[in-house]
Amino acid sequence: MIIKGRRAEQSALKELLDGARGGMSGVLVLRGDAGIGKTALLDHAVASADGMRVTQVSGVEAEQELGFAAVHRVLLPFLGNRSRLPEPQRAALETAFGMVSGPAPDRFLVGLGALTLLADAARDGALLMVCDDAQWLDRESLDVLAFVARRLHADRVVALFGLRDDAESRLVLPGLPELRLPCLAEPDALELLRDILGDGVDRVVAQRIIAEACGNPLALRELARGHRLGDGGFGEPSSIGRRLESRFLESVHALPRLTKTVLLTAAADATGDRHLVQQAVRHQLNAPNDDIADAFDQAERLELLAAPSETGISPFRHPLIRSAVYGGASRADRRAVHAALAAATDPDREPDRHAWHLASAAEGPDERVASELHARAVRAKDNGGYLAQAAFLQRAAELTSDPTVRGARLLEACGAALMAGAPRRAEELLALLPAGAAHPFVQAHADRLRGLAHLMLGKEGAVQLLLGAARVLLPHDAQAGRDTLLEAVDAAMVVARSGPGTGAVQVAEAALAGPDMSTSPAPVGAEPSAADLLLAGHARLVAVGHPEAAPTLRAALAAMRLPGAEHTGAVRWSLLGMIAAVEMWDIDALVECGRRYADAARRHGALRMLQISAHANATAAVFLGDLAAAEVHFAEFKDIADATGADARMSHPTDVMLHGWRGHEEATRSAVRAQLELYPELPGGIQVQLARAGLVTLELGRRRYADAQAAAQGVLDRTPAHCAGMSLPGLVEAAVRNDDAATARRALDLLATRAEASGTPWALGLLARSRALLATDVQAAEDLFRRAAAHFATTPLRTEKAHTGLLYGEWLRRQRRKQDARTQLRAAYEEFTSMGAAAFADRARLELAATGEQARRRGDHSHATLTPQESRVARLAAAGATNQEIATDLFISASTVEYHLGKVFRKLGVSSRRHLAAALATLTDPRTEALVFERSHGEQHGRGMSSTPMPAINDL
Repeated sequence: MIIKGRRAEQSALKELLDGARGGMSGVLVLRGDAGIGKTALLDHAVASADGMRVTQVSGVEAEQELGFAAVHRVLLPFLGNRSRLPEPQRAALETAFGMVSGPAPDRFLVGLGALTLLADAARDGALLMVCDDAQWLDRESLDVLAFVARRLHADRVVALFGLRDDAESRLVLPGLPELRLPCLAEPDALELLRDILGDGVDRVVAQRIIAEACGNPLALRELARGHRLGDGGFGEPSSIGRRLESRFLESVHALPRLTKTVLLTAAADATGDRHLVQQAVRHQLNAPNDDIADAFDQAERLELLAAPSETGISPFRHPLIRSAVYGGASRADRRAVHAALAAATDPDREPDRHAWHLASAAEGPDERVASELHARAVRAKDNGGYLAQAAFLQRAAELTSDPTVRGARLLEACGAALMAGAPRRAEELLALLPAGAAHPFVQAHADRLRGLAHLMLGKEGAVQLLLGAARVLLPHDAQAGRDTLLEAVDAAMVVARSGPGTGAVQVAEAALAGPDMSTSPAPVGAEPSAADLLLAGHARLVAVGHPEAAPTLRAALAAMRLPGAEHTGAVRWSLLGMIAAVEMWDIDALVECGRRYADAARRHGALRMLQISAHANATAAVFLGDLAAAEVHFAEFKDIADATGADARMSHPTDVMLHGWRGHEEATRSAVRAQLELYPELPGGIQVQLARAGLVTLELGRRRYADAQAAAQGVLDRTPAHCAGMSLPGLVEAAVRNDDAATARRALDLLATRAEASGTPWALGLLARSRALLATDVQAAEDLFRRAAAHFATTPLRTEKAHTGLLYGEWLRRQRRKQDARTQLRAAYEEFTSMGAAAFADRARLELAATGEQARRRGDHSHATLTPQESRVARLAAAGATNQEIATDLFISASTVEYHLGKVFRKLGVSSRRHLAAALATLTDPRTEALVFERSHGEQHGRGMSSTPMPAINDL
């Protein structure tokens, strides 16, 4: 097809294809209205891909609920090489595609397997992947393909997507490079008309067609074709897409019955398998093969179907023709077609598609089909396709006559949608429940699910819904009631608005009003569960105080660390457990739970649990001084948040502590601003406390003590129940530097209450250090500094050790003990520098200079030598990791690892890995030390990214 206009778009596609032939990758989303030319440009790219392998898929609305179906079709030409994949990736792909049985695969591991397979296929020549009508791909495939697209770099792969530009597709494939297709300019539209109607086309007619088509190329073609055949225009004004569909439908209605049946059957099939369509047509009409072939030929001559293709791409000339044919058919005809496709589909090889066709063929309630759909839902869950599970359950509910069973299946479908991270889908399913007719107990379950959806979407009313549901459930099902109370505790800590008269205090009071399951669990003699301990501990923390809550929270953390606890119900409450670890200053519990629960979430394919664990791992890494690892974990957290459709405004600013420690001014402040805009009515929420602590850290590092005190002051004015402890030591330090002893002592008293209740080395170290700052007796102050250092020496907390050394060195200098001060300050400076805490390193350098010793100021000059990604790759390679191991660790392809290593070798002037360690030793690049340390100790870590950022926070 000759494309008129679109010169810039064709040039962009050519650049991507040429780049792939040269060894690089490229990604582009073509977004625009129906008929605007997306498919034509994608076809042009395929035609231009000389010497490249091509894999194509087109979304089909009728089958967008079949999990991983689209990505399976994309990878089908390459699955024969899956034995080359690392075992976890191969197993994840095979399980997702139903080729083997196993635990539900992590969607990100499926994505990494897909990336590795595509990159491997492109080693012998560039590869083009085309996904048209991406808005109709199944959600699991969209997540996997978006994951792949975000990580393509030097893989010789081009990924192109065509995406309808409407309200429903605005959030599809977020963050990828995109090109919006405008209407054709009038000269290009006129040239297109002349190609169709000839140079002698009447100018008045041409102007009328151009005006009616509104610059839409497909509309221009159809109107020109209609004019040539003596047809009229579009008729009544409406959207171009709907008018085109109506026109296509008129053409189809005039066809013989056999040709119409061929078209409708092809429209209902997503496989692109012409042999399957022929079988289904023969099943319906018992027509001879030659007649069916003639019907295909007629559809092709009329340009309704495209020429036969071996790629599996949709056989229709344009996606609008498919939707017109399917949408314009009667329900009876659609049911007949699906029944025929079910008969032609092998139930052993493709059980999901067979069941879906059976369901679409059902005329009314049919328990046999509903039961089969329910079985498919279980299989979908086992394969990690939670949205497919929700779709099967919804259709099963529609075919269920028993209202009780129907409601139960809808609620189960809603739960699956929430597990998939699709709260909007969950709300749609809840809307299908009959209003007011359900038993109060059933309605409470629905309110619980609705509250969880509100929580995930950050909507007002989540706490109120969950608390109300808990009160109804408790008398009927004590366990479900307590679980719902825990969810309400979670919601009260993180949502922006809890609603009038409902908040953390009301939830805590409701939890404490019932039996104390943390001391008297049922059955008698059993140990309290992690859930019961967390509920009681957090309730006491909110309603009573830290001293009363600490023993229960300690017991809860112990329960969460029991062998195998991450494979029990405790995983559901991992967020509350991680918060308890921070609240109790228990770094060992935070590190262990973060790692173990992340591994369990990966194995079970539970993205929300993995997201929580990723944030816990990132937070722990910040405290450990592993800022490079923290960046990696934060990136994983954001990737998962994006994949689950979370609001980026809420998820992306949560790495504010990382920016604060790195001394990144604008990033810290913009993250804090974002949190204040989202949570203006929740001064005690954990997000605001993270923002506060990040800003206090930034100001202390930059020696702006008045600003640090102003940022932290809110923990005294309106002390939050959770996470205030992160800012209290900084408030003591800032107030002392500002000669505000009264504020410093108020903060110290509050810190002492919490730290003594906790009793961990971390807590006691902070308390001793803060007391040292306020001590008036010289010997007492020195003893307290040394006591703080001794406490921290038993922990892996590099940030706290360095911070304590800095404060001790500053104190020693003020005591005119310059030699002793230099020892502390030099160690603090080296430690801050090695971890990448630039502002604190500079503060230590200036203090060291005040003692008469000059320390070389280490800026970011090394980053001009190696990029952060190059540094990570280089240091992992120097530690002995293979290319594939590095690729797995960093969630990139082995080809990209090779590309980065090649640049590293050139920049460092080395020729082999043996010389990397020595060359890297000459650089100061603290951002990547953590990754080498983790690999050398055999630890696993996820992949992440960074970002977060505020003016005065003192009014919180």
